[in-house]
Amino acid sequence: MLHALDGSAARRWGEVSVLALTANRAAIDRINVYPVADNDTGTNLLQTMRSALEAADRVRAAEAHVVLTALSEGALHGAAGNSGLLLSQMLRGMAQHAGAGQRMSGRCFGGALERGCELAAGAVAEPAEGTMLTVLRAAAGACREQAELPDAVHAATFAAVTALSATTAQRPELASAGVVDAGGRGVVLILDALYAVVCDGQRLVPEVPEEPAGEGAPFPRHDSGYDYEVMYLLSGAPFSVARELRERLVGIGDCVSVADAGEDGRDAGGTTWAVHVHCDDIGAAIESGVEVGRVHGIRVTRFADQLDEGRGRGDVQQYGAEGSVPAGRAVLAIVRGTELAELFRAEGAGVLTIDGAEHPGAREMLEAVLGTGRRDVLLLPNDERLVEEADNAAAAAVRAGIDAVVIPTAAPVQGLAALAVHDPERRTAEDTVALAEAAAATRRGELVVASGEALTWAGRCRGGDLLGMLDGEVVLIGSDRAKAARDLADRMLSAGGELVTALVPEHAPAALPESLAEHLRRTHPEVELTCYPCGESSTELMLGVE
Repeated sequence: MLHALDGSAARRWGEVSVLALTANRAAIDRINVYPVADNDTGTNLLQTMRSALEAADRVRAAEAHVVLTALSEGALHGAAGNSGLLLSQMLRGMAQHAGAGQRMSGRCFGGALERGCELAAGAVAEPAEGTMLTVLRAAAGACREQAELPDAVHAATFAAVTALSATTAQRPELASAGVVDAGGRGVVLILDALYAVVCDGQRLVPEVPEEPAGEGAPFPRHDSGYDYEVMYLLSGAPFSVARELRERLVGIGDCVSVADAGEDGRDAGGTTWAVHVHCDDIGAAIESGVEVGRVHGIRVTRFADQLDEGRGRGDVQQYGAEGSVPAGRAVLAIVRGTELAELFRAEGAGVLTIDGAEHPGAREMLEAVLGTGRRDVLLLPNDERLVEEADNAAAAAVRAGIDAVVIPTAAPVQGLAALAVHDPERRTAEDTVALAEAAAATRRGELVVASGEALTWAGRCRGGDLLGMLDGEVVLIGSDRAKAARDLADRMLSAGGELVTALVPEHAPAALPESLAEHLRRTHPEVELTCYPCGESSTELMLGVE
């Protein structure tokens, strides 16, 4: 249990908040009915907190206020929607109050949260009850006199939960839909994430948000009097123009917020402001900023388009994980390129698609695991270089209450072999063993082009030579692709095999699959060959033998 918040703990708070918002993003979007029912509050809060965490990851300081400052700046520059902008102000106020001390005590936390509430409320042109601000104000007021950090965070979180439940009756829009405020729910999750960091993983609010009318509830139509959401960053505008800018924006729209990143708002001549408004006249909204400073980072969203995207997104596809997964259990495959993604998806797996030579980290994998929405997840890394990060992601998922297990597939051909024996009707433990055995029983081979001269187990190679790899070791060196493919298949089948799977990249010779098929018909008539296109690839050919 922590008794003071330092830089490391503040960074961990950002990480746990991202995980909590990832897991609850779709559910928060569903209850988003005020001020505009555009189903994006969960998405906006997650995007904002991700941006905050990316900024904090670039700071290695031990002081809480330095990391909190990075979180607030990242949140401001990446703020999405009004809820994201208010979140940035909450973090900014906390950073300001933390001061230069290395650690934040309980009493300091209470003051920091109160300052964050003040800045968030000050950014809004027309604050309303029953909103994110209501929940934040209740949390700040409840922990003001708590000296110990665990007590302060507990009091704040518990008060936020109580205030959130009261929001339904405070706004007619929420009462009509029978839901709590979506932004307020986000505040509860973020405070609960801090409670988990401070209190060794304990949670006060593990349940997901309420749904308006059951699992199949339709997305509500947006009820704003305006068609567009306009956001932009404004540089070089002094503090003195903030009130005038808010008034001008109120004259052309609603949901107006103007938030700055200055230390205390008194000398913000060189600061950056985040501006948000719902309106019809996009030009007028932008020109209002141009007249007082430099406008950049303009984002315009048409509510009708956003709702169409929400309907298409549905509940299965969430951040990181794509496609449908078997009922009761998810198999999540990490694959490179859209062709392989479609192949794995067609076999019933969810996919985390990566491009080129990109190596996803444990955090991205964890978000994908949580994004499946399942309690049992079997993770296929499909690259031996990703197995360790996948193990780290699975361990973190277990701490978050998800039973995630890594099937150590070192190549896509092993992932396909494992997926072929997946049975969602089996018990999870039995299914896990079956997939692991299928992957282990599949020999993996590939043809790659040598990047330079080197000494291998098969002899010395030169740059441009074709290398035949079997389970990660060079077993042959050649120059003709068709011959090298045949030789590699023979080498792999020397120990037996019934099924050969070939993944053929788009740059491979068109005749390569038929050449390999003809060779196997003559030399190994008992073997079945299946070829699939795999799109762009750093290899010349991938083979699997089962």
